[in-house]
Amino acid sequence: MRNFNVLPPAPGMAGNDEPLWLVGGHVVDVVTSTVSTDTNVVVTGGLITAITTDPAPEGAATIDLAGRYIVPGLVTVHTHLTMVYPFDDTDLTEGSGLSALRGAARAKDALYAGVTTVRTLDEQNQADIIIRKAKSQGWLEAPRIFASGRALGITGGHGKGMGCVFVDGADEFLKAARSELLDGANHIKVFITGGIAHADESFNGAQMTDAEMAAVVRATKEQDTYVVAHAGGGEAIQAAIAVGINAFEHGYDLDEKTVDVMSASRSYLTPTLSVTSSPVWMKDHGFTDWQIELAAKVHPKHLESIQRAFSRAITTTDQLDGDGIRIVSGTDYLPGEPHDGTSCAVKEMEYLEQAGLPVAAALRAGTWEAARLLRSEDKFGSIAEGLFADIVITTEDPTVSVSALRTIGTVIHEGRVVRTDLEVTR
Repeated sequence: MRNFNVLPPAPGMAGNDEPLWLVGGHVVDVVTSTVSTDTNVVVTGGLITAITTDPAPEGAATIDLAGRYIVPGLVTVHTHLTMVYPFDDTDLTEGSGLSALRGAARAKDALYAGVTTVRTLDEQNQADIIIRKAKSQGWLEAPRIFASGRALGITGGHGKGMGCVFVDGADEFLKAARSELLDGANHIKVFITGGIAHADESFNGAQMTDAEMAAVVRATKEQDTYVVAHAGGGEAIQAAIAVGINAFEHGYDLDEKTVDVMSASRSYLTPTLSVTSSPVWMKDHGFTDWQIELAAKVHPKHLESIQRAFSRAITTTDQLDGDGIRIVSGTDYLPGEPHDGTSCAVKEMEYLEQAGLPVAAALRAGTWEAARLLRSEDKFGSIAEGLFADIVITTEDPTVSVSALRTIGTVIHEGRVVRTDLEVTR
């Protein structure tokens, strides 16, 4: 297949063996929340090949960072590239080409905002799988995509009117999950409760039966992957954990027992605080008045619920491999869209910090911990030799506050300089 990326590979990029030196910077270790000052990073063939205090060789391609911070590219794990606002405007007869074009434009926006990896959680017409393939062929710019294809739910349940797959009974859920995986999904998303997308929904009580959830878990285990669940309340989450689901989205109403169970099972939680904290963004993007009002009404309970989860969360380095809830960052909105002077992806990390998650944990939530959820911390999510060169450069120190990510001026993805406010010199 012809590769239509006709630009010559940049220094450091895969396909070009010439190293690119990032010199005079401060390397941020997001795992330990420490900074190595006056340190150089060498990028070769799309990978980080050296972290050193040695000077760049004469004539090497270099970017002088002049004291800026070298930070791993952002990872957001709750993304919808094809979402239409308001939701009721979704055209269920839309062809896959239009879905993919809409999603591709938003994927590029995310990349330019510094988001180098996304996990999608339901895309119309499996557009995420299409975009992922197009990126692999060099036809478009996009972050690395971990794709869900279409989410699964019960007839009349959450996600109705949004191009999802709706089935009933364990056998049908098993078949539907297997079909999405066969089509190229990396994981399966299910709706185990209602949410706040429709006025007639409740996020307490389970929509799927234990047998239906177990069937989807079986399908993912067959392919060595996992299930992620849209989940509002604790009752359904406890039932899901009992059958092998261990990654949850939203958590609008988590009680003490639920967060204890989640902590003991080392569950992942994506709080998506943006969805109940952003009335101005919602208004600007065509949400209806009642949707904005409902989100505002749910916000206090949502915030209290997430703060309860934070009390059982992993927040310090010595906890990383022990019991505790793993907090990861995901917007539910378009990660590259402007939001309050930054991107939605950065704003969500700020919401986590403002809600009480320590800075180090909030930074990991959108980098290394998110990569760990994706079982890929040995490939990206931190600045380390041998990992993909997914890098953002900031003028401020993100170990002080994640708001430093507002100062991203350079984005590098798999060794390619996507955008920069600096010069490559020799």
